[in-house]
Amino acid sequence: MVLSQRQRDELNKAIADYLRSNGYENALAEFHKEADLGGDVEKKYNGLLEKKWTSVIRLQKKVMDLESKLNEAEREFHSGGPTRDKRSPTEWIPRPPERYSLQGHRSPITRVVLHPVYSVVVSSSEDATIKVWDYETGDYERSLKGHTDAVQDVAFDHTGKVLASCSADMTIKLWDFTSYECVKTMHGHDHNVSSISFMPSGDFVVSSSRDKTIKMWEVATGYCVKTFAGHREWVRMVKVNPDGSLLASASNDQTVRVWVVATKECKLELREHDHVVECINWAPENAHTTINEAIGAEIKKGQRSGPFLISGSRDKTIKMWDVSAGVCIMTLVGHDNWVRGVQFHPGGKFIVSASDDKTLRIWDYKNKRCQKTLAAHDHFVTSFDFHRSAPFVITGSVDLNVKVWECR
Repeated sequence: MVLSQRQRDELNKAIADYLRSNGYENALAEFHKEADLGGDVEKKYNGLLEKKWTSVIRLQKKVMDLESKLNEAEREFHSGGPTRDKRSPTEWIPRPPERYSLQGHRSPITRVVLHPVYSVVVSSSEDATIKVWDYETGDYERSLKGHTDAVQDVAFDHTGKVLASCSADMTIKLWDFTSYECVKTMHGHDHNVSSISFMPSGDFVVSSSRDKTIKMWEVATGYCVKTFAGHREWVRMVKVNPDGSLLASASNDQTVRVWVVATKECKLELREHDHVVECINWAPENAHTTINEAIGAEIKKGQRSGPFLISGSRDKTIKMWDVSAGVCIMTLVGHDNWVRGVQFHPGGKFIVSASDDKTLRIWDYKNKRCQKTLAAHDHFVTSFDFHRSAPFVITGSVDLNVKVWECR
């Protein structure tokens, strides 16, 4: 390596400073003569050699780290992602490109839902149909027809034998998923029915509507047994908590409400969003530890904090709420447009969201950062579903495609 005269002088002065500061007087005197250093070495060379020496080692380590990351990224690029055996299922996240793009709907897709048992996905659309697809082979299976206007939402009971659907035609339909027949049509809402959800037992469904109410229906008889009223605008979504004791609802009135199922009483009104709240979801039990780490809470033995809720809004944010305290404990910012779907990753460590910015995002919410952004569709992403046990994510969009993503 050839040094310029200036660099050589600087190095010599730094060496002279090192010899002097360590008391090597004889060597310093000889070095002064041979290197032709006149007078004292300036102050700016104090400790310079040690500084350079340690920074070189630090930089070498950094270079080696970056090289290993680059090699890993190249391997990931060629093999299509980190190999699945290296990651536990709790860390599987969807990787591009999509495995299948399923086409057949004639209008925007409003909801995609995975079957709890079989390898099928159900999609609902503004074309008034529900379609069934096999996500492992990418095959179209059948269409369920009966609604006369846009189908807004679909949901399975826990066995997967009954499918519920709700529509802008103001009805809710129950389908036998073994014979694919419509077994019941329920009337009672006065406007577009936007969301449907089964109670954990499977004996009741709850629906929310543009008529500002939430209704609870008995599956066996098709009767409306309860009406929850209180929202001042269209109720966009309703979700039942895991033990079936509470309902959470999101509305155009910019609030999230929590209702006690037994008494129909509104237990909580959560206001922090600045726009329509599009979607909500309850945190599963396995997410509680990470949530408490994220908010720095120390849980005393026997005391369970939560339950927790997440909500996504047209204000482009995702918020997390502690229902017991009635407060917003976290806000995730990053989407460039309305947030249309939020869910906890089955492993509990991530939050997944879909948005009108055409992306699907995976959030490491413990560190409040977006870990991965998937450019999922050519138009708004309206819905997605994450399989509870198999490595698949399904997305639906205004671009009329249902996409199957594999996770690794």
